[in-house]
Amino acid sequence: QVQLVESGGGLVQAGDSLRLSCAASGRTFSTDRMGWFRQAPGKEREFVAAISGSGSMTYYANSVKGRFTISRDNAKNTVYLQMNSLKPEDSAVYSCAAQRSQLRPYDYWGQGTQVTVTS
Repeated sequence: QVQLVESGGGLVQAGDSLRLSCAASGRTFSTDRMGWFRQAPGKEREFVAAISGSGSMTYYANSVKGRFTISRDNAKNTVYLQMNSLKPEDSAVYSCAAQRSQLRPYDYWGQGTQVTVTS
C-alpha cells in the first residue's frame, strides 16, 4: 500500500521556521518528482515547491522563493520542506505528492499537515 505521511506542522509566530517531512512507503520514490502543495480555507490548492528524483532540480512558487527550501533523502524515502520567515499568509494545510512522470498528474497524495502562522 502506497502511503505519503506528512509531519512537522504546527502553530508558530510570524518570522519563525518549521520543517515539514513527508515519509513515503509502499514503493520506491527515488525516481519520482515530489511536490509540496498547500490549501488554505476557502482557497484553491496551490503549488509550493517540487524536486526532481535525483534532487538536482528544484522548483518554487514565487510566493515562497527565497524562504522555503525543498530537499529529499532517497535513502530514507523522505522529502522535506524547510520553511523560514513564515508569514500569516503561509497558513494552510500542506500536503506532499509524488509524480511518476511529468506527463502525468501527481499520482499519490498525503493527508496533509496543518501550518498556522500568527502575526
